[in-house]
Amino acid sequence: MGSIISIAVIRLSENQLSETIKLQDAVAPHHISISPDKTTLAVAITSTDLSGGHGGMDDSDKSFKVIILDAVTGLVKQTLLLPSMPHNAAFNAAGNELWLGQQNENSGTVLVFDTADWSIKAVITVVKDPSEVTFSTDGALAFVANTNDASISVIDPLSKTVLKTLQVGKEPVGAWPASDGNMYVDNESAQTVSIINVASTTVTETLALGFKPGYVAYQDNTKELWVSNATDGEVVIYQRGATGWLKKAAVPTGADAHAIAFSADKSLAYITNQGAHTVTVLDATTYVRIKELAIGRMPNGIITNQ
Repeated sequence: MGSIISIAVIRLSENQLSETIKLQDAVAPHHISISPDKTTLAVAITSTDLSGGHGGMDDSDKSFKVIILDAVTGLVKQTLLLPSMPHNAAFNAAGNELWLGQQNENSGTVLVFDTADWSIKAVITVVKDPSEVTFSTDGALAFVANTNDASISVIDPLSKTVLKTLQVGKEPVGAWPASDGNMYVDNESAQTVSIINVASTTVTETLALGFKPGYVAYQDNTKELWVSNATDGEVVIYQRGATGWLKKAAVPTGADAHAIAFSADKSLAYITNQGAHTVTVLDATTYVRIKELAIGRMPNGIITNQ
């Protein structure tokens, strides 16, 4: 019998596992997102183990889909069957569209679904092997990480046109939004973070890490940059200095540390550890471990609903 594929629900008031929602006919769920009104979840089903990295992705003989669930009841509302692998599915600022990337043989596309009836509203051509699709914090721009092109496509969500294609480091996976007006791109093979200024849509800086990043999150309260280091099972924290980002701390979490999310008041951080099958809860100021939650096999994406 295979492993149960599920969504684990953590009650934040107690930091305890409160519920497990089983996903039928789903292999290797990837990142999870929630609609702006907090009513709907979208889970990308990759049917591929991406824990070792996102380069060289295989599209053959796999079942690719995005599962849409009611965020309150956990019931499936819709299943979007797809020809190619989706790395994530992101709601736009209004919540009336769901965006996801699709890799093709020599190029790639972004599919835009209408959340009213889940019909395809637009198909946007980008370059090859798009991975994560994300939006700036104000929702004014969409960013697509083209993993095997070492680039980021910048898209106007209203006109659905590509405004720019920015060169970044080798094997970018996602451009992660931050309240400081930047997008932070984790480049796996380059072992760097490219920093894109949203207002100018230019790459303004490159942070050399010395390890393969898994995810980048900006801590609003302390103005820190948190980067997961899967190889060493830790989160590395950077503070802005006079000459750029400086390493402040490396906090052990668990094997194959990956996604990072903060509580609404930014007092706690939650890190998924794919190899350890746990979620680590950290004090986001002191970095002290509050709790370790056994969460199910290979937890990947995480969001907070507050």
